[in-house]
Order: sequence, then structure tokens, then C-alpha cells
Amino acid sequence: MRVFVTGGTGFVGSHVVRSLLAAGYNVTALVRLHSNLDNLRDLPIEIVVGDLNDPNLWEFMVDCKYLFHVAAHYSLWQKDRELLYHHNVQGTRNVLTAAKKAGIERTVYTSSVAAIGVGKSGQVVDETHQSPVEKLVGDYKKSKFLAEQVAIEAANRGQDIVIVNPSSPIGPLDIKPTPTGDIILRFLRKQMPAYIDTGLNFIDVRDVAQGHLLALEKGQSGDRYILGHQNLTFKQLLTQLSQITNIQAPQTSVPPWLPLGVAWIEEKILSPLGKTPTVPLDGVRMAQQPMYYDASKAVRELGLPQSPLNQALKDAVDWFVSNGYTKGNRGREE
Repeated sequence: MRVFVTGGTGFVGSHVVRSLLAAGYNVTALVRLHSNLDNLRDLPIEIVVGDLNDPNLWEFMVDCKYLFHVAAHYSLWQKDRELLYHHNVQGTRNVLTAAKKAGIERTVYTSSVAAIGVGKSGQVVDETHQSPVEKLVGDYKKSKFLAEQVAIEAANRGQDIVIVNPSSPIGPLDIKPTPTGDIILRFLRKQMPAYIDTGLNFIDVRDVAQGHLLALEKGQSGDRYILGHQNLTFKQLLTQLSQITNIQAPQTSVPPWLPLGVAWIEEKILSPLGKTPTVPLDGVRMAQQPMYYDASKAVRELGLPQSPLNQALKDAVDWFVSNGYTKGNRGREE
């Protein structure tokens, strides 16, 4: 069976491709013209070049039975607002329209816990929770919410679409890196003198990929499934990294107003003057409230694996080190 994958060059998408190949599927991966193909190098897949908003996208899907729509534009910079809605919302609408026209039997759409929102004062929430869109911090979260609504509406019209909402994945092949990978990389580079007192839900990226395949096999159309594992405070995460690397974890937390002030100055004042900001304002605003989730529905209904986070962290560290990221010549910071 042939499967069409968008976003296969990215962190989660490349692991989805590998899981599909291991399960015996044939894979066609959509890539942009200037995409970094390192995560797909030497894999026995078909690569087609195109864009999420191409009007003829359906032609690439004609011989495929299933679709994994993993691609999304991720940015917390306010200057990228229009790109977020163009790729995430309009792109999702076009991809699902193409899938219907091409006769795709079932789609797994990769949303995010960002679309669900957060509970009050660090409350753990599940798939039944929904923060009002106006309460979602930043245009990335808003765009993912609106894109998920596109998928739900298509499912309500009869298209077979299962929605998965990964939390914060950890592991190898974090090529950009992602915000979670950036935390690990800053720690390895000893660029983290203090930390923000917050928390996240983390999961091994390979479990996220397996969760996509399980959603294809067992998920209910129109339902969403949180692909997560363990809720950790930022301090707990850094303590685990310290134990793995023997690098001392920062001992001091900073009050929220300090990074918020720095980010506001960088994005609102210095960025228009030509200085590249280092801390996104929306990212700091997000970190002011813990983002904790309950993935028991996916564990119970799909059989989502819950691999030890310590191994995922170790594999992420080893990958960053072996690929030269800690030397400062790779990654978003450069």
C-alpha cells in the first residue's frame, strides 16, 4: 500500500516515514523545492516536489491509499503571522481537498496540543478541553486551532480523518531544532544560566510516529488523540539532562517579567531596526503557564507506547553531539 506524507523532512515527519517503511508501506513524500533532505537521505521512498497550496496537489496522491498530513509552519515570531495562516490553515484545507479528489481512503492529520490550549494554573487537561481561540497565546497556536477545525469540518462532511495532537517530542533527527530540541541544545552549549519556572508534557518522538500509525489503524474519524507521555517541570527536565551529560543544571529561576521584557524590547523595538531577535515574545508568554496533558485516551484506545523519556533525552543529546550542533555550526541559533 502506498502512503502520501507531507512534512516528511521534519522532526516528527521523518520518524513517521521511518515507521511506515518499517511497517511495510510504500511512501511518497512531498517536499518543498529548497527543503533540507538530510532526514530522508538514503530512504527507499518516492519524493515529489511541491507546495501544500498547489492547486494540482491531488495528482501526486492518485496512487496512494492513505495520507499523513504532518507538515506545518512553526514559528513563534510575530512577523510570521501571515505565513502561519497561509501554510497551516489554508494549506490544510487544500491538502484535504486534494485528498478527497484523489480518492484517499483515510487521513491522519497532525495537529498539536497547542490547538487544545491549557488548563488553569497548571491543570492537566485531555482531549475534551478546549481553550477559547482568543485565549490561545500567539498566532501559531491560533493557526493550529483553526487548521484543526478545518479537519473536523471535513470529517463531519464524511471525509475519513483522524486527528493526532503531539505534545513536546524528544529524540534524534531534530534537524532545525524544534523548541524542545532548542532547550536541549542550549543546555549542551551551556547557554542556560537560569530557567523559567514552567512545565511541559514530553514524549519520545518515535512513540509519536508510532501513534500516527496506530491512529491510522484504530482511530475514530473526527476524534482527536493526544500523543504525549510525561508531565515534567522545566527544572525536572534540566535535572535529567544534567544526570545524562554531567553538565550542571541551572539552579536559579527567573521571574516571568524579566524574559518578557527582554523579548518585548527585541521584537518590538530592536527587530524593526534590523537586529535579529533571540527570544520570541509569544514563546515567553506561553511559558508563563505550564502546559500539562493527559494522553490516557491514546494509550487506552490506540495502544500508544510510553517509552522512557530518559532514553529519548539521551538519544537526542547523542544526535546533537554527533552531528556537530554543540560546536555552534548548526541549528536555528546559527
